[in-house]
Amino acid sequence: MASKKKIKNSSRYLAVEILEEVEMKGAYSNLLLRQVIDQRELSKEESNLMTEIVYGVIQRKMTLDYQLAPFLKKQKKLDNWVNQVLRISLYQMEYLDRIPDHAIVNEAANIARVRGHRGVVGLVNGVLRNIQRKGVRDVSKIEPINKRLSIEYSLPLWLVDEFIEELGAKEAEALAAALIERPKLSLRVNLNRILRDEALQELEAEGYEVKKSTISPFGLIVLNGVPANSRLFKEGYLAVQDETSMLVAPALNVAPNHDVLDACAAPGGKTMHLANYVAADQGGKIEALDIHSHKIELINENARRQNVEEIVHAQQLDAREVLTQFPENTFDRILIDAPCSGLGLMRRRPEIRYNKSKEDILSLQKLQNEIIQAVSKVLKPGGELIYSTCTISKRENQEVVAQFLENNPAFTQEKVELPSEQLQLDEEGAITIYPHQYDTDGFFIARLKKNED
Repeated sequence: MASKKKIKNSSRYLAVEILEEVEMKGAYSNLLLRQVIDQRELSKEESNLMTEIVYGVIQRKMTLDYQLAPFLKKQKKLDNWVNQVLRISLYQMEYLDRIPDHAIVNEAANIARVRGHRGVVGLVNGVLRNIQRKGVRDVSKIEPINKRLSIEYSLPLWLVDEFIEELGAKEAEALAAALIERPKLSLRVNLNRILRDEALQELEAEGYEVKKSTISPFGLIVLNGVPANSRLFKEGYLAVQDETSMLVAPALNVAPNHDVLDACAAPGGKTMHLANYVAADQGGKIEALDIHSHKIELINENARRQNVEEIVHAQQLDAREVLTQFPENTFDRILIDAPCSGLGLMRRRPEIRYNKSKEDILSLQKLQNEIIQAVSKVLKPGGELIYSTCTISKRENQEVVAQFLENNPAFTQEKVELPSEQLQLDEEGAITIYPHQYDTDGFFIARLKKNED
């Protein structure tokens, strides 16, 4: 057996610890992974394997538990870490081709020896060897379809039912399948400082494999490598941002002399993009608000890196209290990138699917209504407002906009202006982008205009 120290520093042992933190304490998988990779001296291969296992197990947890259940019928409630050991082992056996089963079982037994006692080692060994002999249940045979989609793609049944109701069964399955794919890394090019073709060529010269986004003229898709150490990123020519998020700033029709409010700004990606349209020497500026003090520093840090400190002013403020700081009719343009369930981000933060409920969605809808109602008052007559979210729930998107318009006859809904003809607006002129359509995050954008007095 390998030494206890070596086992504790292995990718699989660390994956079990991360999965425990995510499930038991509500930690964010992406942040924990980054923290562990920064703190431990892992090889690139070990870091990649740990990341693959953590994301894969979270994304497929319901599937894995369904397949493990027949082999655990006689077991009493297991400690969480034992469940995680079984899940990571089954995930490797079923979804990773390069690792032999005997090595997976051996590693699981080693972790069990370090974490538990002889009885647990026997249990883990017995379950995994039993799976090797008998195989697991075929999830494609589950009926009815909503239950199958729920188990096969590890989505709560209530969410599957919503997808089927909104999209139909075929489209719902395409969406569900996309949500267990790994997300890609996309970069926004600051076109005020460099052409997209030039940025692409420089990144390729540094050894990165990149291609152009087809839905945003600002976007580059990274196919290989993480360009955080590239000159262009360090000097603020590039920013990490999803392609869908890049559609927001141009849709707001900002002019160089505009006063702009970004009402829910942190960490500041869209704020920085908006800053590319504003000119300090023409009187333009951006007020960036966030309710959390520690996130204000994130906005300021982004502004410094991208050389827009003279344009962006960040302050801690609940967007619902905006009238305590600004008079009515102050801003030419307003962005409300509202706090939401984040269902469009399930590929990046797969634990979201288990942490949200129908009740959460309704609670968020109430908050979103309060924010748009308060913030709309500081928009000038003739001004425009973008309401956006990174969710794909109609309750948080279309319903919020419809309720606002019903209560505020001074506003009308306008068509969102988009850079690509392949992007389709709905009947009201808004757009919902689903992850399976363009291999992006899920996103919603609506454009509202305040009538002239």
